[in-house]
Amino acid sequence: MSFINKPKSFLKTAVALYAMVFTVFASMPVLASANLTVKSNSGLGVIKGMVRDNGGKPIADATVAIFRLGTSKILKQVRSASDGSFLARILPGTYTVLAVAEGFNPVTLAEVEVGRASQLNYGFKLERAGGGNTLPEKKLDRNNPKWVIRAAQTSRSIYQNREGDESVTVEETAEVADEESKKRSGQTIVETYFAASERGSYAGVNAATLVPLGEDAEIVFAGQAGVGKGAPQRFEALAKFRPADKHQVRLNTAISNLGSFTVNSEDRPLGQFSMQALDEWKVREGVIVVLGVDYSRFIGAGNDFSISPRLGFQLDVDEKTRFRTSYTTQTEERTWVRAIEIEDAEVMFRDPAVIQDLVVENEKPQMNKSRRFEFGIERVLDNRSSIEANAFFDATLGRGVSFTSHPFGALDAEGFGEFTTNQQGKTQGGRVVYSRRLSGRFSTSAGYSFGSGQRLSEEAVSNPAELFEQDFFQSFFGQFEADLKTGTNVKTIFRFSPQATVFAIDPFQGRLAIYDPGLSILVTQSLPTLGLPFEAEAVVDARNLFGFQTGVSGDEGGFRLNSQQRALRGGILVRF
Repeated sequence: MSFINKPKSFLKTAVALYAMVFTVFASMPVLASANLTVKSNSGLGVIKGMVRDNGGKPIADATVAIFRLGTSKILKQVRSASDGSFLARILPGTYTVLAVAEGFNPVTLAEVEVGRASQLNYGFKLERAGGGNTLPEKKLDRNNPKWVIRAAQTSRSIYQNREGDESVTVEETAEVADEESKKRSGQTIVETYFAASERGSYAGVNAATLVPLGEDAEIVFAGQAGVGKGAPQRFEALAKFRPADKHQVRLNTAISNLGSFTVNSEDRPLGQFSMQALDEWKVREGVIVVLGVDYSRFIGAGNDFSISPRLGFQLDVDEKTRFRTSYTTQTEERTWVRAIEIEDAEVMFRDPAVIQDLVVENEKPQMNKSRRFEFGIERVLDNRSSIEANAFFDATLGRGVSFTSHPFGALDAEGFGEFTTNQQGKTQGGRVVYSRRLSGRFSTSAGYSFGSGQRLSEEAVSNPAELFEQDFFQSFFGQFEADLKTGTNVKTIFRFSPQATVFAIDPFQGRLAIYDPGLSILVTQSLPTLGLPFEAEAVVDARNLFGFQTGVSGDEGGFRLNSQQRALRGGILVRF
């Protein structure tokens, strides 16, 4: 396969733009807001932590107030940042700490003792206000610290970015209020759903459970099963433990069934085994180094494999500016993915790529192999907004892309045909993402990406050998999220790329949860539990509502990508 390699003068422009953006960020004044880096301040103690809802999602703009013990006098008051983190410095003493957010019931911690130059970490878990009609709200001791303090020791990976949020390293080494709070009970989530797309319909179940193994270790088991064409079959185990104060190790193992593959006129199952090992090393305050390895291998009908290092570096330049760089791989394609928070872990439920999206060589399927090196800066402008600028360089060693051809004049299905081609090449460019929290309930973000990548060639209609060509690309996205008082959360994302660009790795990878083109809407609605000890929510997930599909056409016909088709999914998620 040949490629058109155009001059890469745009790199000079990208580097120049990147330098200008960095200069502008560095010259911006530091406004008062929650700090990202804790700096020692002689004689003062530090109270910091996270504010989350019952589902584990961070609560932005929550108020954390510190009172003199036994009085109603407020000594200190701070607000949580967009990722739910807060930080307050105060003189040594014993205080009462209260956390409250709009639409949530307040939580109070009594007799919090702050020592000289000490650092306390607390995780607040707020429940939605229900007018006093739920059993938890009727409990006389509902504000007892034993119900709200959870001892943990964790450090968020620089790869665990939530959409539109700053990734803040938070170490939780909280002193608990009593013996009962020292024992973590774990958490389990179960989701039943029905999904429909142009490739078929199926019903499935997603489940995950977190089992604490002490204060410094935990393990998560997650599984997916379903009935129908394209239903995922996957099992995953994730272990996280801290062998030392400055090291956190993550081990992730997964096995999935991709379907049946025909070898020598015989149908054989094709599966994929993946393993990832990471060590997050906190060199010092504000400096994190990530060292790891990714391994993936086909089992059954194929034996192709991939092994690659995973590297990362994160530096807090100052209290508002963060630099990070990483080298990552992608071998497991998926047609749908959703991240679910479970305690301090994040479980990725996903639908694997279909067999048609795999390249076949010597009658054996080949694994999709893509690499990305990126670096960039993130600047917190104030307590409500942040901006990020990144440059990325992708290399695709091999990736299957399936198409449907449609010759002009064909009136029946026999005129259409499907084929799979092998995408190889490079993509390089930059992205800028701006995020702003409009209020405690509304937030928005927008992003723009540009560079040199592979697009579908219009000449490929008459000459399929020249399917891809190198060209300039642009991509945009806009997102709006509303968290209403009724317990309804609506997330709307619109994606648009004017060229017929085919991305092996999305330019906004790590900043978005939804990569489908066009308009996508994710709606979750909290359901009444009638006082039972669990939480439930209804989920409606609509992807690519307008049915946009990348493709080209000519005088003789045209073809379009089969991936990222219109899809609708609805289900019930229970957390207990």
